[in-house]
Order: sequence, then C-alpha cells, then structure tokens
Amino acid sequence: MHIALESRLSKCDQVLTLGVKPNLEDYPANALDMIRKSKKIYYPSTFHAELLAAMDKPIFPSVHNYRFAQEKIKQTALFKLLSIPHPRTRVFYGKHQKTAICEHFDFPFIAKIPRGSAMGRGVFLIKKQSDLNAYLADPGPAYIQEYLPMDRDIRVVVIGQQVVHAYWRIAAQGEFRTNIALGARIKLDSVPTAAMDLAIQTAKSCQWNDVGIDICMVNDKFYVLEANMKYGKEGFRAAGLDYESLMIDLITNGTI
Repeated sequence: MHIALESRLSKCDQVLTLGVKPNLEDYPANALDMIRKSKKIYYPSTFHAELLAAMDKPIFPSVHNYRFAQEKIKQTALFKLLSIPHPRTRVFYGKHQKTAICEHFDFPFIAKIPRGSAMGRGVFLIKKQSDLNAYLADPGPAYIQEYLPMDRDIRVVVIGQQVVHAYWRIAAQGEFRTNIALGARIKLDSVPTAAMDLAIQTAKSCQWNDVGIDICMVNDKFYVLEANMKYGKEGFRAAGLDYESLMIDLITNGTI
C-alpha cells in the first residue's frame, strides 16, 4: 500500500491517504509508524515536505514543488537565472520603489499579487494610473510584468519527467486571462512540440516533477508564464483521461 498525506490521490484504492495534520502528535501512533517505514510519501504537503526531505525520505512531488508553489517572485527569479524565456518582469518593494514603476513599464502592463493567488485571481490589467493606484493599495510587493497581447495559452502538465497532457486555453470574450475558473474554454487541438519541449526543459531545470506549466506564444516566440503545482483536472476530463488511473500507472511502474 502506498502512503499519501494530501488528498490528491484519495480516490485511488491502492493509496492510503492519511490526511494532513500540521501537528504530528495528532497522527495515531500507527499512522506515524507507517510514515516512518514507507518507502515513499506521496503529496506530503507544505507542512511536512521539508521535514521528510531533511530525513532523506523519498517524497513525491519534490520538495522544490512545495518551495515554489504560488510563489511568483521566486519562480520569476529562477526563470531569470536559468535563462528560461519569461515575460519581462520586475518586483518593486516599498513605497519608494513603487513610485518608479512607470519608469520601467508603459501602460498597459500586468500587475499580480505575487504570493498565494491562483485561478486568475490577483491578476490585473493596468491600463492607466488609476488602475495602478488601486493595485498599489495592497501594501505587499508590486509584481509588474509586461503585457503580451494574446487570447490563449497552453497548459502543459508534466508528471515525473514526461508530458502527460497538453491543451489550449482560450480566454472568454472580453477577458485577458485564460483561466478556466474565469470562463476560458479548453481546446484539444494539437499543441506545438516546441511548447512541450520548453515545458519539459523548464520542469527538469527547476526540479519540479508534478506541475502544470503555462506557456504562451507571441510573435512566434514561446514564453513560460508561470508554474502551477496545484493545477486543476478540467483538461483531463475534457480529453476523457482518467487522472486517478494515470497516477496509479505512474506509481506502479516506478515513474513517480
């Protein structure tokens, strides 16, 4: 029996999901014993991934998945260091730095809440100064990115070291974001090989082994927009793919 903590594999009969308890003493003694003795822990959660990695317990996904989940600033810095194509982005800290945003970016541009945002929430198209002022009401760092005109992007899901699914996301009418939660539709047309190769390269370079990588193409150039460690399963359902069966196959054949 395989052991998991988070609920990602809870529908898989071959996986025993113990749940996430931030206080380890809340696990029954037999559950803690299973965690200690298991050859690998699946989906250990942000609470326990670092602990298990420190004791050399194999985990899936990697500890790096958890370190960079919903961390746009860290992801952007890593893309820069690894020379991964990414929209021009700059982070402004504090009131003084924020006064210089328009010295670096012309309207329109993109502003994002850099930590904890998902499903398109916390992403803003800044067209004028009043839009910027409203965004800057948040006291946190200002994450500013060049605006790339597009009405679609590509979601490439990499598990292990292989692409398991890739599809287009077409933005809803009048919407600049391509998130399914915001009305975008899934299109299962062929995805360019170059986009999938870039996704694999990115996942390997960043040591992410369970990730949905969003890629756009503008003027015949591909850009990695961001990495989503808690990607949705809508694309799998649209393609008629059984996510749980896929994961069990990858587990039992030793891929993950």
